[in-house]
Amino acid sequence: MAVTTQQLIQWKRQSRPIVTLTAWDYAIAQLLDAVGVDVILVGDSMAMVTLGYQNTLPLTLEETLHHTKAVRRGVKRALVVCDLPFLTYQESPQQAMHSAGRALKETGAQAVKLEGGYPAIAQTVAQLTAAGIPVMGHVGLTPQSVHQLGYRKQGKTQDASERILQEAIALSEAGAFAIVLEHIPDDLALQITQKIPIPTIGIGAGPHCDGQVLVTSDLLGLSEYKPPFAKSYVDLRQIITQAVQEFSTEVRERQFPEPEQH
Repeated sequence: MAVTTQQLIQWKRQSRPIVTLTAWDYAIAQLLDAVGVDVILVGDSMAMVTLGYQNTLPLTLEETLHHTKAVRRGVKRALVVCDLPFLTYQESPQQAMHSAGRALKETGAQAVKLEGGYPAIAQTVAQLTAAGIPVMGHVGLTPQSVHQLGYRKQGKTQDASERILQEAIALSEAGAFAIVLEHIPDDLALQITQKIPIPTIGIGAGPHCDGQVLVTSDLLGLSEYKPPFAKSYVDLRQIITQAVQEFSTEVRERQFPEPEQH
């Protein structure tokens, strides 16, 4: 049975942890879905891990839609969430409606994700959800604000902690079905998770969230650099490098193809 936004909220009530990973193409999405990942996020992290940009800012809506279509073709069960890129929703609720509408209409994704809290973003979320567009929020470290915030842990002072808490509450009240909490103190993540009725999905936010997300290229050991809060479960960079080196050697020494490959 396909995962829905309402099911995620029900899982929070049942204390059933939510598994979330990112995907950027059909092959990865198909594998994640077959394993039983609950939410597949077509994250704007693909700007760096897939397209080679310095940060997430250059990613366009067209690039995002292209990759989300490929991901959606590989998914039968998981909830697919499309990350809206920088400056495709911040200008006005009307711009956000257009971008989010295209994401759902053209890709088959079931939801979109926006970065930031209140008041402007919360108002935008309220308008999107009123139009029937499911929205996942994102507070704490917001990579689209890299030039303003850097990649430092957020919410470490009392004022900053209170601001992030209020942003999360505002997004929940605006109708978001879940919120990503990125790179904030564990106790703040716990406070938010206990305070709001919708699931919190943590990344670098400690063990108390309702679910966890990793960038899949970090999990697989494909990333050239990964943040300190990420964990690699395998080193595919080394495995792939070794395989390519072996193939290259066999070709140069005329050992490939062997008779069974003829």
